[in-house]
Amino acid sequence: MDKRFNSTGVCIPSMHYMVNIDNKLNKIKELIDRRDYFVINRPRQYGKTTTMFMLEQRLKDEYLVISISFEGIGDEVFLKEESFSNVFIELMADNLEFINENESKRLLSIATDVKNLRDLSKVITKFIKESKKEVVLFIDEVDKSSNNQLFLSFLGMLRNKYLLRQQGKDRTFSSVILAGVYDIKNLKLKFRNDDEKKYNSPWNIAVNFDIDMSFNSLEISSMLREYSSDKNVNMDIEYISELLYEYTSGYPFLVSRICQIIDEKLIEEDFKWNEETLIKAMKLLLSESNTLFDDLIKNIENNEELKEYIFDLIMNGEDKSFNIDNPIINIGEIFGYFKNLNGKVKISNRVFEQRLYNYYSSKLENKVDMSSYNFKDNFITSTGLDFKKILLRFQQFIKEQYSTIDSKFIEREGRLLFLAFIKPIINGVGFDFKEVQVSEEKRLDIVITYLKEKYLVELKIWRGEEYHQKGLKQLYDYLDIKDLDSGYLVIYNFNKNKEYKSEEVIINDKKIFIIWV
Repeated sequence: MDKRFNSTGVCIPSMHYMVNIDNKLNKIKELIDRRDYFVINRPRQYGKTTTMFMLEQRLKDEYLVISISFEGIGDEVFLKEESFSNVFIELMADNLEFINENESKRLLSIATDVKNLRDLSKVITKFIKESKKEVVLFIDEVDKSSNNQLFLSFLGMLRNKYLLRQQGKDRTFSSVILAGVYDIKNLKLKFRNDDEKKYNSPWNIAVNFDIDMSFNSLEISSMLREYSSDKNVNMDIEYISELLYEYTSGYPFLVSRICQIIDEKLIEEDFKWNEETLIKAMKLLLSESNTLFDDLIKNIENNEELKEYIFDLIMNGEDKSFNIDNPIINIGEIFGYFKNLNGKVKISNRVFEQRLYNYYSSKLENKVDMSSYNFKDNFITSTGLDFKKILLRFQQFIKEQYSTIDSKFIEREGRLLFLAFIKPIINGVGFDFKEVQVSEEKRLDIVITYLKEKYLVELKIWRGEEYHQKGLKQLYDYLDIKDLDSGYLVIYNFNKNKEYKSEEVIINDKKIFIIWV
């Protein structure tokens, strides 16, 4: 069977092109060899299940590994200690049957007439006491049932056995690894009266799991090198790996999915792994529906405070300090949307950032009718776009549709208005990258690719002539980095005596066309 890139379920080395995660596995094994208990809490589709599978393969000769999952277990199992205890034993036995049938039978012979967690504890003690190897327990999708008091009691039982083992008074699992999205140390339990209370988890015996599970560019290159060799594909592996990291920040699903799209959807006679192809793959990725993006939008729609926080962060360039005690920042990090960059809150990767821009601009399109202004055919040339014409038309749209009483709306939504304005013009052919530059001017830089042309547009608020001149210099430097001869600047002026005007300035060898709105 030919190998392929995989972005669903567990990755299997014999079936899929995979990043070499040996370094991560070695670090995790060190914790297991120390007989530590810990939680791998990472965002969805972050490679937790694959990591546990690979770890199980690495440990199986040295340890007896029991790997189970709470995925698909109904809530009714957690209503009574008897039902939970017996289901837990069945899950362990079912897993053991595939790796050591005799051990499975031995467990079931011990586990008779189990009525409660105390009985379950005795079964575990006896099973492990008679085992020839130390026993390691993996529980995946553990937070599926973590809002349940019985689950806390189960963790408490494991904790008590762990403490007694340290005193030489009990036998229990050598190491226990729980995997899920949420940190099991901090659980919120909901009761029938809908009051929400925070409890200290009995899992405070767990050591911190601070192993970076994202892929760095060197790790990504290990996957591409195998693919390149198998498929006889020429590519600059180091450069492509760095680009993939730049777009995804090493988010495992995103790395694999972009590679999968290129390999399965973009193969042509002149097919090449280069930046142009990666951008095409990004465009396809951002237009598709998948579990990760569905969760992203659902979580924002269901949390108005998170939605507003992200809007201020990416649309208005708000400078926000990273403080994990802030519930919004905490939940954003748990979901994988935020990262701590030099003490500031940032969106964790450019893919999420682009998807969020698309989400907010689409919401605005439902509120504002621009169709009589941004009709695509008015701005297309033989080689690309007439960008001056686009900006002047946007200026006319703002001037005619919004009066001074709308200034607060424009100040908050103005940049989003431009993104919504440009989207139908480039849709289907072009692609736009956005990046907030946090400074006094709070710039939003947009790099638009259309056919083979690139257009750099900067959006910023008027802060006075001094900042304006400084901003022009910054834009010149950015154009130089992007190797572009011309750029565009949209300035939002909220002064009462503002003037709708345009001008073109030349700085050294660069032309910059400016409009004020």
